[in-house]
Amino acid sequence: MADTPTPKYATRAEAIAALTAPGQFYELEQMTIRGRSLRVFKNAPASLRELFADAVSDKTFIVYETDRLTFAEAWAKAGRIGGLLVKDYGVQPGDRVAISMRNYPEWILAFMAVTSIGAIAVAMNALWQPDEMAYGLSDSGAKVLFADQERLDRLAQVATPVDVKVIAVRATESGGPADLNTLLAAAGDVDMPPASIAPDDDAMIFYTSGSTGHPKGVISTHRNVLSALFSWELDLVVGAELAGITPEPPVVQPAGLLAVPLFHVTGANAIFLQAYRAQRKLVCMYRWDPERAAELIEVEKISSFTAPAAMTGDLVRAARLTSRDLGSLLSVGGGGAPRAPEQVKQIEGAFGNALPNTGWGMTETNAIGTGIGGLDYLGRPASSGRCSAVLDLKIVDEQGNSLPAGERGELLVRGTSVFFGYWNRPDVNANLFEDGWFRTGDVAYLDEEGFLFIVDRIKDLIIRGGENIGCGQVEAALLLHPDVHEAAVYAVPDERLGEEVGATVHGAPGLDPEALRTFLQAHLARFEVPRYILLADQPLPRTASGKILKRDLREAALKDLGVAAG
Repeated sequence: MADTPTPKYATRAEAIAALTAPGQFYELEQMTIRGRSLRVFKNAPASLRELFADAVSDKTFIVYETDRLTFAEAWAKAGRIGGLLVKDYGVQPGDRVAISMRNYPEWILAFMAVTSIGAIAVAMNALWQPDEMAYGLSDSGAKVLFADQERLDRLAQVATPVDVKVIAVRATESGGPADLNTLLAAAGDVDMPPASIAPDDDAMIFYTSGSTGHPKGVISTHRNVLSALFSWELDLVVGAELAGITPEPPVVQPAGLLAVPLFHVTGANAIFLQAYRAQRKLVCMYRWDPERAAELIEVEKISSFTAPAAMTGDLVRAARLTSRDLGSLLSVGGGGAPRAPEQVKQIEGAFGNALPNTGWGMTETNAIGTGIGGLDYLGRPASSGRCSAVLDLKIVDEQGNSLPAGERGELLVRGTSVFFGYWNRPDVNANLFEDGWFRTGDVAYLDEEGFLFIVDRIKDLIIRGGENIGCGQVEAALLLHPDVHEAAVYAVPDERLGEEVGATVHGAPGLDPEALRTFLQAHLARFEVPRYILLADQPLPRTASGKILKRDLREAALKDLGVAAG
């Protein structure tokens, strides 16, 4: 009979304290950065460039259809792209370089190149329509844009051209911008250009939708990103120590399935960058297809899959219907939107060897915040987990007073992976932080053991399958239609996606919802177009101050639709 593993530490706090003590690999030290006192990993790489250069090997890194690149080949090709940007396009440290495409290998290679020459990678939402693309390019001040054919076609529809140099990736039409492969062939073999990059230099901008107006650019430093990567690693080590497990070197190279977009921090930080550091094979999907995902898991021996609840739910159903061998899958992670507790239990039984895990994080925190997995998650399926080692959480009331365990209030977060402000938004940044604490806009509570439970949102925001949708942005698009007089947009609970977009509209007689959706497709990404449009024959109800009573409209809409409030 096998011996029962003996935990090395009695509690998680004890394990973290021991593993981050002086002299340990995950040692934490206190530093003051931009006026904040932060806990930082002493032994983390100084920059993403250092991370990439130090992890070069002959193991397989990127798999996309018939393309396969080792870590060494990826770094070499990224170096050639970096040389091209510096020599031919005049990109200097601090310049912004935008990336807008599907999850092609070139997305990863361009990101590696841009961040390794000291420039700032701008991850543009590939679902953006022409006017949204134009805004992102103008707002970031991008000097160069890497774009595939779909994005090139949309860029061509922009009414007022944006001053940006474009490099085409996998273009299918001739006569357009210079092609990346043609440019690289002309440049020949070159090494990554030298660059001096400090840990607190800006590394990337990811756009996130708020409750009003245009998306805001979240600017992250190299240290912000690397702190998140090291913290995830530390959590794995802590989990092993608490379980009394000594991890053995894997017989087969671990592999992750990249099915979420790289323009999200989940795809870029939690999947791509974690895979690079851990020497995991990264298998990229062109678009989400659960049957194709099951096939890739079997063929490529995928060991980890992270995606929003809608996609992991699809994979659970595919596992039940397919004859594919999914036994290599050990971890099914979540994020972007809460999982239904029932799905947490389904994951345990659907894949043979896989255990579920999830966490709470934001673009503003570089995707990290809390984490939970295994037996803890099965026992608390509604929780988002306990706090990362480099972050602090607290729950406050409307006056900013800290609340005790079990009481609901606004969730605040501070720490090393938290951004310092939005790009070009001093108006917003002035009220973002309170003594270093970032207001998340989430209503939550912490239990007696420090497990976080997200219960609501203060912000007027819809999360559809992990995509943030600002209600104000959708309302603004609706009001562009000449026959729409008033519009209120709200979340409608959805079993698969978590939330769908609903709208109540008052306008001219004869307004047709389907025609309105067709109109919106020119102004919004497909996922932002309301699934439910209800027509009101009277002006929308308002408060005495003139604000539309959106809560009343939502409640009435849910009743009409026969949907229970979430």
